[in-house]
Amino acid sequence: MRTTTIRSRTRLRLAGALAALLVAAGVATGPAARADERHGKEPTLADLAQRHGRYFGSATDNPELVDEPYKALLGSEFDQITPGNGMKWYATEPQQGVFDFSEGDEIVNLARAHHQKVRGHTLVWHSQLPGWLTSREWTPAELRAVLKKHIQTEVRHYRGKVFAWDVVNEAFNEDGTYRETIFYKTLGPGYIADALRWARQADPRVKLYLNDYNIEAIGPKSDAYHRLAKELKAQGVPLDGIGLQAHLALQYGYPTTLEDNLRRFSRLGLDTSLTEVDIRMQLPATEEKLAQQADWYRELTEACLAVRRCVGITLWDYTDRYSWIPAFFPGEGAALPWDEELRPKPAYYAIRDALR
Repeated sequence: MRTTTIRSRTRLRLAGALAALLVAAGVATGPAARADERHGKEPTLADLAQRHGRYFGSATDNPELVDEPYKALLGSEFDQITPGNGMKWYATEPQQGVFDFSEGDEIVNLARAHHQKVRGHTLVWHSQLPGWLTSREWTPAELRAVLKKHIQTEVRHYRGKVFAWDVVNEAFNEDGTYRETIFYKTLGPGYIADALRWARQADPRVKLYLNDYNIEAIGPKSDAYHRLAKELKAQGVPLDGIGLQAHLALQYGYPTTLEDNLRRFSRLGLDTSLTEVDIRMQLPATEEKLAQQADWYRELTEACLAVRRCVGITLWDYTDRYSWIPAFFPGEGAALPWDEELRPKPAYYAIRDALR
């Protein structure tokens, strides 16, 4: 029997006993408690997370910011924002040596207006690169110079404005081998250490992360990050954390070793974050699937709360209205805690209950 299942059943028994005591004492619980909260100022997800010393954030993207109801909820419910696209290489250096930070700046300014912190995403990635970078061959010396200039120009621009950077994104294949990117093929695996060093030179205070998907459970891909992190730390390379994207799908099963995985990175002296959380399902959504999704969101949240160095959770946008899933996974969707009408789903209440 899974340890998480035993813990869940124990929690349910304890919660039931507590609820009975509260009812006997005349204290509202469950939906009634939520109704009572709404008569006053209902704590946001960010408020609840802050009680645990965590943040609770959402990604966003520039085209969405014309949607005022969406923007209002983004500004009130969360205390952290990640730009979905505005800080990627194609947006920030569309021509070699010509930088454009307008999209990233718009989101940073929005976050500042709402006293939210910003996660920088992302400096080095094999995808969404500008054509000038991918359309020619580079010598190692040439590409090193281009990569260093890009990283340091962007990090200096946002120095003091972001609290963390996803420095290198998606560096490994599923089997734990290095992904054959333009950077790996030209520079070898040392490009990761170089990128971290260059970012640290440009901003000595920002937290530096490696970030990837399908590394929530212990397995070949997360083992590769654990091994690399140990090597980097031993070499004195600046690395502060590992970002676990947590793009999950109901049909593939829950990563039951998530909490243990977070702990083993903590033992290396690293922070962890759940950086791009969504939990998709095969459509149509049903009550049963939404209930299962809610359980998974609860378990993800509880796993982060259980590990001291898991510092926060970020949804990959918060509403199905702007989810990337339907476009990339046809026939799948309903992945986020708010629906397309900005109404909270069972997942939202499950997160709240976990944070309480």
